[in-house]
Amino acid sequence: MITGIQGVRVRRAAAVVMTSGALVVGGALNTAPAHAATKPTINAKGGFIMNNANGKSLYTKYADTKRATGSTTKMMTAKVVLSQKNLNLDAKVTVQKAYSDYIVSKGASSARLIVGDKVTVRQLLYGLMLPSGCDAAYALADKFGTGSTRAARVKSFIAKMNSTAKSLGMTNTKFDSFDGISNGSNYSTPRDLTKLASNALKSSTFRSIVKTKSTKQKVTTKSGGYRYMNWSNTNSLLSEYSGTIGVKTGSGSQAKYCLVFAATRNGKTVVGAVLTASSAANRTSDAKKLLNYGFASL
Repeated sequence: MITGIQGVRVRRAAAVVMTSGALVVGGALNTAPAHAATKPTINAKGGFIMNNANGKSLYTKYADTKRATGSTTKMMTAKVVLSQKNLNLDAKVTVQKAYSDYIVSKGASSARLIVGDKVTVRQLLYGLMLPSGCDAAYALADKFGTGSTRAARVKSFIAKMNSTAKSLGMTNTKFDSFDGISNGSNYSTPRDLTKLASNALKSSTFRSIVKTKSTKQKVTTKSGGYRYMNWSNTNSLLSEYSGTIGVKTGSGSQAKYCLVFAATRNGKTVVGAVLTASSAANRTSDAKKLLNYGFASL
């Protein structure tokens, strides 16, 4: 027969049911924390991800080391254009021979713009961000720079890129081109490019463009007729990772392979960047690893 204090002790002990994830610590029943996600190993030399809602860092690997950025630079080209006051996205721009000559001389990625065609600013932005057209980048810099000569307009546009970077707190970034084809001093960091992407994604136009896998655009020809331009997005993550909403690939002899990326799942968005991966496949794989880790860490 059990009585008195002994009986109280037995009843209390019987009330404690040990379940998965439960611990008795100091006489109290506590729930054990969920198993923390394992920090991934990535191929890229630099990487960073953050919670887009509050800017909290979730992963860093040489996140503030300056590196060549390749065409991820074009995010800033788009940002500067979309920040123009009274911007008319339907304004038409005539494709100049200088833009196609530039592509040929640099062996650069192209939107395949045809000299004499009239394309809208919106179409140039698609040509900039999907096929990563350096001709589209040149056209936008020429259109939105200020000055009496093309060289002066381009110079002023790049100055706007740098002033915008400064305003966004991109302290380890410098642009010397409108497209990422460096003239010797074009660099950024995973953290800075992530800041840029996060800010640019506030624009509904930017969001619409960078999540587009492919587009068919009707442009006006020199003779007044029309042709269709078909552009596909270089960002394979859009097809390979559920929830991806952008953002931009980059590559080059110095930059190797880069990717700035963002994805939304269950109402939460993770934004990040990897720089200097050894292949296109590795940059995509790295982004997937970091996104998985990021969502698991929220």
